[in-house]
Amino acid sequence: MTSEAAAAAQPFVMDNAFWTATAIFLLAYTVIVSEKIHKTIVAVFGAGLMLVLKILHQHEAFHIEEFGIDWNVIFLLISMMIIINLMRPTGVFEYIAIKSAKWGKGEPFRIMAIFAIVTAVLSALLDNVTTVLLITPVTLLIADALEVDPVPYLLSCVLASNIGGTATLIGDPPNIMIASKAQLNFMDFIYHLAPIVVVMMVVYIAVIKLIWGRKMKTRDELKERIMSMNEHDAIKDPVMLKKSLFVLFLVLTGFVFHGMLHFQPATVALFGAGLLLLLSNTHEPHHILAEVEWPTIFFFIGLFIIVGGVVKVGLIKWMSIKVLDITQGNLFATSMVIMWFSAFASAIVDNIPYVATMNPLVADMAGQIWPELSGRALLHHPDLMPVWWSLALGACLGGNGSAIGASANVIVVGMSEKAGRKISFMKFMAYGMPIMLLTVAISTIYVWIRYYLLKI
Repeated sequence: MTSEAAAAAQPFVMDNAFWTATAIFLLAYTVIVSEKIHKTIVAVFGAGLMLVLKILHQHEAFHIEEFGIDWNVIFLLISMMIIINLMRPTGVFEYIAIKSAKWGKGEPFRIMAIFAIVTAVLSALLDNVTTVLLITPVTLLIADALEVDPVPYLLSCVLASNIGGTATLIGDPPNIMIASKAQLNFMDFIYHLAPIVVVMMVVYIAVIKLIWGRKMKTRDELKERIMSMNEHDAIKDPVMLKKSLFVLFLVLTGFVFHGMLHFQPATVALFGAGLLLLLSNTHEPHHILAEVEWPTIFFFIGLFIIVGGVVKVGLIKWMSIKVLDITQGNLFATSMVIMWFSAFASAIVDNIPYVATMNPLVADMAGQIWPELSGRALLHHPDLMPVWWSLALGACLGGNGSAIGASANVIVVGMSEKAGRKISFMKFMAYGMPIMLLTVAISTIYVWIRYYLLKI
């Protein structure tokens, strides 16, 4: 048993700190769902309570990744927002909007389907946070041109981003964490998860056709106007566009190869943001920095601290241990319970701290079942692999269950609100939860057939 797994298996006491942290977490979540107070205010105040009541110490919140703020996520978001804000005046998003609308022949649902597929593919090759930062402005522009409600477009894209991100190691943060713990590589994820993600996307397109297909209508004159547009006229600053595309290419290449380069994604993005600021000849960056989605950034900061508090006192560990106890060593039952529990848990809390808690518990469970094994031989035991894939599927797909289930969701909701089209917590859940249930059900059948029925 590793020291990390041993630490995770240690008993904890349900003392005053446990109940206080749990109360803060539940109360904050309830107020966020009610939308009586802005979610950023709730998150920041809840984080402050965690620190003032010394459930978390400031050093833990700011410097200990296990309990505190994930600065890689924060600076990745800030850096990509800066890059997007510098690219926006070039007209590139208008160009993509017009080109995509013309590909879809001006038909609202056809455009929605194109964007969902593009978002899923980009989320698999890059990561879902970066993808929605790039896609959301374009989506808003298309909806505005067609004079249709942008909310269905935004929802369809962000749900697709979480599905597509499940397919690869770099597509979603939980996969990166699982790969690190289980010593899995990029092609492992492609081989085991990409096939079912393709199936899920086919089903997903059919489902959104049923949900929104008949509602997506626009006037013929708007279609004709779009088809007559020249996308090249949208480019306002070709020199800056070339600089932006060059930097974006460097950043995206860095994301793909960040493991080989031994850089965190935030390092790549921050370098790209600084380079583009330098190349832009911007003498006063105040307006660029002012356009960063600061309410979204501080919502993440507050949420990381709140969740870190309940991780520290043992709430998430307690929930996870109970799940493993239920299965009593039956690995098929363990796979199924972990997948479904992970899905619902990831819809309630951010899937990053959840996976951080589950990783050592899965490893510890394996050590108890096969005490004669250790290291890679233990972590790659054929009977354990379905458990890892179930954890990945549940944690990634579970992000679609609520507006705070995944980082991409928070970004899209924040950008939509800034554009004047608020997506309420309950509205997101009304569409996201059924999609989550459907995709996890498909995953359940897939894991059962591939790893237990056919054993391939």
